[in-house]
Amino acid sequence: MRKLVACFLCMALLLGTGSVFAETLTGTAEGFGGPVTVSVEVEDGKITKVEIVEQSETPAIAGDALEQLPAAIVEKGSTDVDMVSGATYTSTAIIEAVNNALNPEAAAAAEEAAEEAPAEPVVLDAAEAYIGFGLSNSGRVGPGKDDKDVPVYSINQVFAQLLFDAEGKILFAKLDQLEVATPNYDGASMPHMTGWPGQSYNNDENHDEKVDGVLEATEDSFLAEVSSWATKRQRGDGYRLNTGTWSDQMNFYEQLFVGKTVEEVNEWFAKYTSDRNGRPLKAGSENEQDKAKYDALSDEDKAMLADVTATATMSLKDSHGDILAALANAYENRQPVKSNVASIGLGLNFLGRLGPGKDDKDVGVYSFNEVYATTLFDAEGRVAQLYVDQLEVATPNYDGASMPHLTGFPGQSYNNDENHDEKVDGVLEATEESFLSEIAGWTTKRQRGEGYKLGTGTWTDQMNSYEQLFVGKTVEEIKEWAAKYTSDRNARPLKADSQNEQDKAKYDALSDEDKALLADVTATATMSVNDAHGNILAAIEQSFQNKVDVTLTLSK
Repeated sequence: MRKLVACFLCMALLLGTGSVFAETLTGTAEGFGGPVTVSVEVEDGKITKVEIVEQSETPAIAGDALEQLPAAIVEKGSTDVDMVSGATYTSTAIIEAVNNALNPEAAAAAEEAAEEAPAEPVVLDAAEAYIGFGLSNSGRVGPGKDDKDVPVYSINQVFAQLLFDAEGKILFAKLDQLEVATPNYDGASMPHMTGWPGQSYNNDENHDEKVDGVLEATEDSFLAEVSSWATKRQRGDGYRLNTGTWSDQMNFYEQLFVGKTVEEVNEWFAKYTSDRNGRPLKAGSENEQDKAKYDALSDEDKAMLADVTATATMSLKDSHGDILAALANAYENRQPVKSNVASIGLGLNFLGRLGPGKDDKDVGVYSFNEVYATTLFDAEGRVAQLYVDQLEVATPNYDGASMPHLTGFPGQSYNNDENHDEKVDGVLEATEESFLSEIAGWTTKRQRGEGYKLGTGTWTDQMNSYEQLFVGKTVEEIKEWAAKYTSDRNARPLKADSQNEQDKAKYDALSDEDKALLADVTATATMSVNDAHGNILAAIEQSFQNKVDVTLTLSK
């Protein structure tokens, strides 16, 4: 967009639209910390002065851009100038503000065209390809404490969707992340979890770094909090880092991963990032350890790192999340791509669950449920391949032997059925150590394997059957299938021997052909596609909404 608007300016200058008298123009664009307003003086069609008149950027990060870019624009006579390394977001704001001042209509038209223009599709040609979904879970202690000396904690999950070639090199990557914090965290867009119903935590309601009171988790508030969880991509401009949004930085890393194996990504990380915090090394570091590691690099390596840190400075592995582990997990889970693909999408769905029931001390059992759908689509938007996994995390009084648990944030407690005999053995007190350990030990329903059985087999067996059933259907057709062939009460496939009058009436109204189809389905899959355990349909639908054009042709 920047170069396009610069061309509009050049045309205007060549056509002589500038006044013979000095003219002062004003333009504004959104920066990292808020609006950036510039004053531009033009004389005889030439930019003679650019001045920043209002801005709220962080001096340590944006200072060079604020100082250097106005002069560079005057010297070049246009906004077709290089951005300042390490201050991409502010550089873009200054350039766009000048463009808006010089030609508001052209700038607006160019911005609109850029937003409407479809992204260039990724075109891939491989003899073989593999699709993989990876998940990494970790807890975070901090940052710091609130003004009442109560610590801040969070749960961090990384979701990775990757395409690999036969040699394990990454062909395409799309990642997202969920961070859920205690409500005393002061970030305005941060998803929160107060705790399980009955638990409580300090709350900074207006994000001013001061506690406003204590939140008491109820069943209603628990369900509302979980259903409102938003990933870092979904948080969009509300989640900014030093050099842009989280999405901007992750998009850059995704491109960096392409062409590398997971092992080579790990080698890159080991060589080019800080051993303290996993962030890319930068020139001018005041940390002796980082400085020594950076100085030992070649000039070529340093030039590469300058390109990286102009856009991406966040860590690939720290307490905010282990991106490298998610990549490795995606490779472990990879499956052969079976046909040509036109697009790929990642869908996520988060739900809270009340129950089942209570323990023998009359304390409720609760869980939150996450569904992950990795979907390959053909050119007509039909599912070409589907991979679904799910994570269910329950209170420790749930009696299932393989169920992942969360007692609560450190300082909270919950009843515990240690030997899974439906009798409470005591109360678990969450510590920082146990909090981190519980989250690190979470396993998905596929990872639980034989330990998670349902009526007609394991969860994995049933999900595999649904995945095959949905191949060849559009998302709308999958939803239509569910509406026609599953119970309106619990979204489980209808069965001939149902004792429920509502389900029996719906089944009896079907044709013999439909009933035969259902008999094939229920021979292997009887679990719900949309209930309190997780909304599989919603995750698949979101994968379609999030799909990216990736034209993958298998040449083998």
